Amino acid sequence: MTVDEYINSIPDDRRQIVNAIREVILQNLPEGVVEVISYGMIGYVIPHTVYPKGYHCNPKLPLPIANLGNQKGHVSLYLMCVYGNPKETEWFQTAWRETGRKLDMGKACVRIKKLENAALDVIAETFRRFNTTAFIGGYEHILSESKTYGNKKG
Repeated sequence: MTVDEYINSIPDDRRQIVNAIREVILQNLPEGVVEVISYGMIGYVIPHTVYPKGYHCNPKLPLPIANLGNQKGHVSLYLMCVYGNPKETEWFQTAWRETGRKLDMGKACVRIKKLENAALDVIAETFRRFNTTAFIGGYEHILSESKTYGNKKG
């Protein structure tokens, strides 16, 4: 499935939301990040050409930084580029709330039911703030500290 095929499969009301968010992401796509279909959604990943090790859960997959997908009752924007980074999480949540829009967010997932609820300027800034090299460094540091994937100390 291609990204266009995915978008065409979405109900009209949510297609408008996905298209608006996708346009903002593509306009602010960080260096070293590409758009693909990933996990059955639109994915924004660091490809193997940039990070050959891939995603630790499945090294055949590129390293994900974000996903955008249609769910049963909303559009989800999964921001792995924010999750796991307390400074970025705090910035994101504060910036979103400062727009006056209600933030419906889990650990990494922002749920959006209506386009007017999407803080597109904050989404744009999230991708502008993203640094591929820093993300990879932080990702590798987390893995090295992990009892499961890296250093087996303690």
